[in-house]
Amino acid sequence: MIEFHFESDFKLDDKTKYSDWVNRVIEGEGFRVGDVSYIFKDDDGLLRINQSYLNHDWYTDIITFDYVQGRVISGDIFISTERVNENAKEYQVDFEEELLRVMAHGLLHLMGFSDKDNDSSVVMREKEDEKIKLFHVER
Repeated sequence: MIEFHFESDFKLDDKTKYSDWVNRVIEGEGFRVGDVSYIFKDDDGLLRINQSYLNHDWYTDIITFDYVQGRVISGDIFISTERVNENAKEYQVDFEEELLRVMAHGLLHLMGFSDKDNDSSVVMREKEDEKIKLFHVER
């Protein structure tokens, strides 16, 4: 089950469209959908999680907690919509594209993809681009 929680002023326009897309992203990589929650927060909310659980004292756009069991994707994906907005401006893309990138990024981490070095970062970016394109394809 895909769930969306909003702990800031941000709201998704069409939760069903996003939920369908998340399902396709997961199934397209040969996994099954478990329980995936997206929690949308502001910068300060994500900073508190970063400090409390990861001992990091900086802003970030996404924090993913992995509850994957075998090929069943489950996890909590916390996203700062303020950071997404800033990143969209910095990279000169629209907010929705950057939001999709971050949402896909969290899922890809749950599927075992990494971005810890140059080579894996390139693969991660290619996968993100592939998944963003899927959003615009009707099922």
